[in-house]
Amino acid sequence: MKLLSINVGIPREVEDKGRLVTTSIFKDPVDGPVMVRELNIDGDRQSDLRAHGGPYKAVYAYPYEHYTTWQHELGRDDFVYGQFGENLTVTGLLETDVYVGNIYRIGGAVLQITQPRVPCFKLNIRMGDPMFSKFFMQSERTGFYVRVIEEGEISPGDAITLVEKDPQQMTVRDINHLLYFEPDPYLAERALQIEALSPGWRGSFEEMLV
Repeated sequence: MKLLSINVGIPREVEDKGRLVTTSIFKDPVDGPVMVRELNIDGDRQSDLRAHGGPYKAVYAYPYEHYTTWQHELGRDDFVYGQFGENLTVTGLLETDVYVGNIYRIGGAVLQITQPRVPCFKLNIRMGDPMFSKFFMQSERTGFYVRVIEEGEISPGDAITLVEKDPQQMTVRDINHLLYFEPDPYLAERALQIEALSPGWRGSFEEMLV
């Protein structure tokens, strides 16, 4: 498991369907070391704090393994690090393998997976494709958000090591599939036992049990 790239961006205005939209989804790779803090990475800033950011969505990670798959499916060869708006481009952390609640060390920082990513229309803008967010969700290659347990410096090339495995052992894909594709009250009860699960997803699973 390895950190390939650290990508940051600040809010900018872009045109979409005749209107101006403020977004931070355009990220550029930066050299390390870079400080990871409780609510973001130095040099990065979320635009819409109602939908992004906060302690449970401080940093977004995306597996580099998906780059090749998307390039093949979309017939493109123009991808760069940060293509999907991720802060961390990583290897060895596929959604089918890592559990929500898992804790990892990267460099001097300790991070915990809190939820899958749910894309909004701004991903369509970044990809230049008005349907991409739909394809993204259907693929379940969502990447995931983490909270920062310990602030610290990270650099491209840092190894990623597992510190603690969540006892519920529900993968990022399991959680995403449960909420959006195949609801199951029994599994929802199990998901609610994940202490690290973000409040938004916790609320959605609680509603599933009503």
